[in-house]
Amino acid sequence: MSLPALPNLALSLDGGVARIAFDRADHANALDAGLWDALRQALLWADATDAVRVVVLAGEGRHFCAGIDLALLASVPERIRHADPARAQEKLRRLILDMQDCVGAIARCRKPVIAAIQGACIGGGVDIVTACDMRYASAEARFAVREIDMAMAADVGTLQRLPRLVPDGIARELAFTGREFGAEEAARIGLVNAVFDTPDALADGVARVARQIAAKSPVAVRGTKAVLDYGRDHSIDDGLRFVANWNASALLTRDMQIAAQAMQTRQAPQFDD
Repeated sequence: MSLPALPNLALSLDGGVARIAFDRADHANALDAGLWDALRQALLWADATDAVRVVVLAGEGRHFCAGIDLALLASVPERIRHADPARAQEKLRRLILDMQDCVGAIARCRKPVIAAIQGACIGGGVDIVTACDMRYASAEARFAVREIDMAMAADVGTLQRLPRLVPDGIARELAFTGREFGAEEAARIGLVNAVFDTPDALADGVARVARQIAAKSPVAVRGTKAVLDYGRDHSIDDGLRFVANWNASALLTRDMQIAAQAMQTRQAPQFDD
């Protein structure tokens, strides 16, 4: 299968696991204009490709993502320039909404997305990992909601998603202070699932988790993500009705027969994409 060629992204697909890695290591994987859209296109590809069952989002080199490229930030006044202030503000709003949509492609992906975080995960990097389903880090990883130090409110998803992952008071402290915190604290507050000693151990550990998920029924995995996402934003009763409707349409699949037979024979099930 041919993989899409996207600027500053390294893509691979093996055994149902798609690895999407930021590939601007010489810039600490800072997000320039092309990389924002490339991320969206990569997630759209992963979502639409049957052979992709799980996505691992990573960064090449020492860092996961150092946030928005400062050159991109400096270019904003020129990109939105207009003689009419209202029209300039409208352009800025559309630019912000587009960047939000690039990160939203992660959350909208029907397949689980796992973040493998090493080194710096700053600003826009936090926006990105909070949109993922699971997050794992190496011991030297460091995080910061850095937008406050640039005299702005984070506007690409952190302030909406972080309080759903960590206690509200912790999220507010991190957003108000912009202080840096390490992998162990990230695990303690619930931002990351586990911490690995080294980046290599992180890559191996995340690959094991991804392969474990990729071995399950793709229909069941996609359904589980849909039900979890719906339940997060609705009442328990609403969530129960949603899963009843979902399973009424998706429960009686061939995969269930394959899973039952595999349990009886004690063999690993082989599901279609």
